[in-house]
Amino acid sequence: MRVLLTGHQGYLGTVMAPVLAEAGHEVVGLDSGLFESCVLGPMPADAPGYTVDLRDITHKQVSDVDAVIHLAALSNDPLGALDPELTYDINHRAAVRLARLARDAGVKRFLYASTCSVYGASGGDGLVNEDAPLRPVTPYAESKVLVEDAVHELADSDFTPVYLRNATAFGFSPRLRADIVLNNLVGHAVLSGEVRVLSDGTPWRPLVHAKDIARAFAAALVAPKEVVHDKAFNIGTEANNVTVAEIAKEVAEAVPGSRLVITGEAGADPRSYRVDFSRFREAIPGFDCEWLVKDGAVELVEAYQRHKLTTETFERRFTRLAWLKDRLGAEAVDETLRFR
Repeated sequence: MRVLLTGHQGYLGTVMAPVLAEAGHEVVGLDSGLFESCVLGPMPADAPGYTVDLRDITHKQVSDVDAVIHLAALSNDPLGALDPELTYDINHRAAVRLARLARDAGVKRFLYASTCSVYGASGGDGLVNEDAPLRPVTPYAESKVLVEDAVHELADSDFTPVYLRNATAFGFSPRLRADIVLNNLVGHAVLSGEVRVLSDGTPWRPLVHAKDIARAFAAALVAPKEVVHDKAFNIGTEANNVTVAEIAKEVAEAVPGSRLVITGEAGADPRSYRVDFSRFREAIPGFDCEWLVKDGAVELVEAYQRHKLTTETFERRFTRLAWLKDRLGAEAVDETLRFR
């Protein structure tokens, strides 16, 4: 297939583009370039494509592709809290507009990167599946629910949307993100010798490696239409349903000499949920996630040390909110995050 991959210069897109290419697809990238320079270590060549803001996409970008994989977004809760309206503008309205343009252009399949955060306040010890009530507690998660609802209305016999609700990502990418839980804890442990948890460590989190997310999207791209048409799938593995304290313990084991500290100073976190991932495995026989949390921790330690991660780059260049504030302060972008 000829596939338009939005956000191809992001954390996940940088990992996914080669996976799609290796599967034989022609990848066309689309990215605003906000995080193009946020690179750690050698960077393979980006897929060819468009440098354009998601809000400015036209018929041109979708007129000659067979499928769209939509990753581009303001991609975490602190960014959403910074400016909720901007989050809805980019993550919700622009995403729905993209889906509509794709459908009208004759694109057959639209894979949407949603999130398990839509279950945010589920609580309890039971596993939530795709039919569980959606209880988002942040603008980021709420925007994902709104897109799923709106794109569902666009589905028809010629347009197949698929909603992949990714667990919290982890693992190394040349375009690193340091503001997701495992990547963050490993970075602080490598740089300071301390694994510091600000919550009480009890909330549950489902985690999934960036490479497993890429493999899942590649599988959904070519799955029979009747298996995936207008359906939501949780992406991850039950083995990586872990508490924050358990994640921290894996990090402490992966970083020799590090010290685990659970302060509890941030108070209780309402986002706690364990997820059932069986629907996707049943839909795609033979698919399963390959990476456990402990394996990701070891991978990250080795990558951080090999590429000589520093505290400055970790906290500024690879933390999304800090990087965007830096761009705003340098007047590289305006208050809507458009390049000047």
